[in-house]
Amino acid sequence: MKMVRELRKSLSIWRKIRTFCSVHEVIEALRRTLWLLPLQFRYKNRRKLNSLIICSDINLMEIIEFKNNELILIDQTKLPLSEEYVTCRTVEEVASAIKTMVVRGAPAIGITAAYGMVIGKDPKNDSETLKQARPTAVDLSNAVNYMLREIKEGKNPEIAAREWHQKIIEKTKKISENGASLIKSGDTVLLHCNAGPLATGAYGTSLGAALAAHKQGKKIFVYVDETRPRFQGALTSWELKKAGVPHKVIVDSSAGALMRMGKVNCIMVGADRIVKNGDFANKIGTYPLSILAKENKIPFYVLAPISTFDFKAKNGKQIVIEERNGKEVLEIQGKRIYAEGIEATNLAFDVTPKKYVSAYITEFGVHKKVLEVKDHLGVKS
Repeated sequence: MKMVRELRKSLSIWRKIRTFCSVHEVIEALRRTLWLLPLQFRYKNRRKLNSLIICSDINLMEIIEFKNNELILIDQTKLPLSEEYVTCRTVEEVASAIKTMVVRGAPAIGITAAYGMVIGKDPKNDSETLKQARPTAVDLSNAVNYMLREIKEGKNPEIAAREWHQKIIEKTKKISENGASLIKSGDTVLLHCNAGPLATGAYGTSLGAALAAHKQGKKIFVYVDETRPRFQGALTSWELKKAGVPHKVIVDSSAGALMRMGKVNCIMVGADRIVKNGDFANKIGTYPLSILAKENKIPFYVLAPISTFDFKAKNGKQIVIEERNGKEVLEIQGKRIYAEGIEATNLAFDVTPKKYVSAYITEFGVHKKVLEVKDHLGVKS
């Protein structure tokens, strides 16, 4: 009888999940359902089962998890072909996970670094180790500096890191909703790189806006740049597929042709650093997209939390651009596709001038100028 009662309760909750669900309802349904499964399956596959859950809140995937002083990350270098997890037990392992792109996306990197500061024993040295992992994304240094301040003031490091994580969740939810307000039913949105739950540890930014618009019932279509050389478009496509959003993957160089043919209504991108004058750094290939958008009179939107803004840097010339190993260009999944002896330049990011940006979308709303964001924070010019 107990099994029958529990099954009825579970079915009632799962019916809600098929329409709209909350995190608490999903957890409760899992709790009631998992005990019915064979013990070996229950524990061996619990993480994979949870990671496959998608409902109205796509951020339920276990992207970043911290427990027992260990940081567990979904390995984004293995997605979408397999879902595997990496466990970091030292600051050096956290820095390596950031550098090798096990975790990627500015907000997600920041969250990871915050937890890295919890694992570490020497805040000053640990902060330098983490900051050097990837220099372009300002979220990384902002998160580390936040942790240094909180630790110095005597706050429990784990509590501080979890608060940073929660703030990013709340901010990206608002960004996604604000971005969705710019998308009309029937629109085709072009996305570059990956700026969804995987990249933010929560709802996402540019991809989050598309997911939110779809969740609101708007009939949209998405073109996904494959984003060479790391193919982050595969991650975007994976997340869109899980959410049931119609889309197609395109080679980066075909974006202009689609714009000229009138098949794109707006372009949405994330950012790794937005500076004082409005210039911003994002995944390589963003800059030419912005020029093509202006030429074809298509809105070009930049979506990012306030932690991505760097008001100390005056313009894009002051942004340090990471250059990665040329093997990422010369090889695909470890197999070389160019002749031996050929070298490659592999810039991870480019800088887009403010004049190509239609609007910046933050947790505060939609802004035509960076000055509006500074006003929200009370930052002096």
